[in-house]
Amino acid sequence: MAEHDENSPETVAQPGPDPHEQSLFEAPVMAEQERMVEAILFASTEPVSVKELNDRMPHGCDAAEALVHLRKRYEGRGVRVVKVGDAWAMRTAPDLGFLMQKETVETRKLSRAAIETLAIIAYHQPVTRAEIEEIRGVAVSRGTVDQLLEMEWIRFGRRRMTPGRPVTFVVTQEFLDHFGLESARDLPGLKELRAAGLLDNRLPSGMIPGVGASDGADEDSDALEGQTELFED
Repeated sequence: MAEHDENSPETVAQPGPDPHEQSLFEAPVMAEQERMVEAILFASTEPVSVKELNDRMPHGCDAAEALVHLRKRYEGRGVRVVKVGDAWAMRTAPDLGFLMQKETVETRKLSRAAIETLAIIAYHQPVTRAEIEEIRGVAVSRGTVDQLLEMEWIRFGRRRMTPGRPVTFVVTQEFLDHFGLESARDLPGLKELRAAGLLDNRLPSGMIPGVGASDGADEDSDALEGQTELFED
C-alpha cells in the first residue's frame, strides 16, 4: 500500500458547471422572445425599433426573428403587428377601424346676440326678423340666425300674410328637449324669472312679455347678463 506523502499536492475534484447558472447566459427560446416582444409593443405608446427591442431583451435575443413569428401569429386577428417607419407597433386591423370611432359633443357658447335673439323667438314665436330687431333695438346679423338654425334650436315657421310675406322663426323640439320643456308654454314667466334672480340686470324692452325698460337700472348695462343660465348649456 502506497504511503501518503504530506508534501505532495493533493488532487481535488473540481465541480462541473451548474446548468442553471449556464442558462443565465443563454438566450431564451424563441417562443419566450416572441412573448417579450409582444409585451413591449403592447405596453408602448409609440412604435419601437428593433434596436430598442434588443436593448430591452436579454443578451442573445433576436428581436427581428421574434417579430416575424409574432407578426404571423397576429395575422387575421383584430390587432396586427405593423411596421411604422423603422419601428414596430400593434395596431387595430384596418377593417375594424370604425369600431374605434368616438362621437363627441361639441359645446359652443352662444354670443350675447344669439342669446337675446333666441329669447325673443322663444317668448314671441312666431316672430319675424323685423320684429326681433324692433324688440332688440339693433339689427340681427345673418350669422346669429344661422348659428341658431345650425344648432337646430330654431326653425323657419309660416310666412306672415303681410306685404312681402316675411318668414317667421319658432323654436324647435330639440330646443325644448335641451331645456326639459314640454312646450314653449312651459318657459319661465316673469314671476319665475324674478324669483330665480334672472332679471337683476336690464333686458331689452319687450324681450320677455311683461318686462320693460323700467325693470333695469342702467341702459348701457349688459343685457341678459343674469339670464345666461336659461339659454346656455
